[in-house]
Amino acid sequence: MRDRELYRRILGIERPWQVTEVELSLEAGEVKVHVAVAPGAELACPVCGRVVPRYDRRKREWRHLDTCQFRTIVAAEVPRVSCPEHGVRQVAVPWAEAGSGYTALFEALVIDWLREASVEAVRRRLGLSWNAVAGIMHRAVRRGLGRRGREAGWCRRLGVDETAFRRRHDYVTVVSDRERDRVLHVADGRRKESLEGFYAGLTAEQKAGIESIAMDMWQPYIAATLEAIPGAAGKIAFDKFHVARHLGEAVDQVRRREHRELLRQGIEVLKGTRYAGLTSPRKMSPSRRRGFGVLTRSALKTARAWAIKELAMSLWGYTSRAWAEEAWERWYGWAVRSRLEPIKRVARMVKEHRWGIINAIVLKADNGHAESINS
Repeated sequence: MRDRELYRRILGIERPWQVTEVELSLEAGEVKVHVAVAPGAELACPVCGRVVPRYDRRKREWRHLDTCQFRTIVAAEVPRVSCPEHGVRQVAVPWAEAGSGYTALFEALVIDWLREASVEAVRRRLGLSWNAVAGIMHRAVRRGLGRRGREAGWCRRLGVDETAFRRRHDYVTVVSDRERDRVLHVADGRRKESLEGFYAGLTAEQKAGIESIAMDMWQPYIAATLEAIPGAAGKIAFDKFHVARHLGEAVDQVRRREHRELLRQGIEVLKGTRYAGLTSPRKMSPSRRRGFGVLTRSALKTARAWAIKELAMSLWGYTSRAWAEEAWERWYGWAVRSRLEPIKRVARMVKEHRWGIINAIVLKADNGHAESINS
């Protein structure tokens, strides 16, 4: 009697369900807990909740949390009912989700372990197949999405980014909530329709409630957002680190070209400076900073390109739109007159997208969190 009461409490079994037997097999290393509906209990349709007559019953088993290192199984003959409106349906059981072969507590254990270890490690330690772990993950995602609701204030600050996999031959578009660091949407490719599918699922209130959308200067994402989101021209924010990457590549192109020219003259002043030119001075060691400081104060083209890049990075600290626009206009004038073709090319790109860069500065929006999620 006491073992049945113990498992009734452990499983949270309430009427009309009851634990009828607890069977221990030392040879198999297994505990099987038998559960049944109390005789004469009323049964309800799982869809509409109407009390309906019993149709038949089906034997089902679910794996539960281990008991003192013994594999524990919940076994029940689950009734099916006949509903005039919804036909023959299996009644819901309180310890597991429909379609699962595992109790809710066991699935919660798997999800907790997946936060700490790889799928392979969890699968191996718990004796599960890959398909079993995948099913548990899919059900957890479905439950999580269901809990989010569709309230208007669900997300104010979005991030849109693409990430590559399979040796960078395939891309997916990832939309995330920058305030809560959670993924909202994943779609194949990085096309316009990859993002349109996300916007199509939002209500008018949700679209209006979006304050900023951080993204790279990728035209398909820009076009999809401008078409779907009211006032998007004031909400799209081009990521600082995307601009920094383009400028860093331009500086390196200038450095490599100048390095080749100097080597032909027997001058090796730029030797070993590739990564220094791409690194912020704040992240350099003291000795490297001193050495690179001498280089940046020289008359080299590389020094001029690096200074133009660093000035651009300093412009993200503005809070006033008018001051930020004036500062970027001055920067553009210097960059486009630099006689450094890689820098001029990036400057023209920046001028074309300056509206979104100013938005990013004023809205304090960047995609750093999205890069972290993708990693």
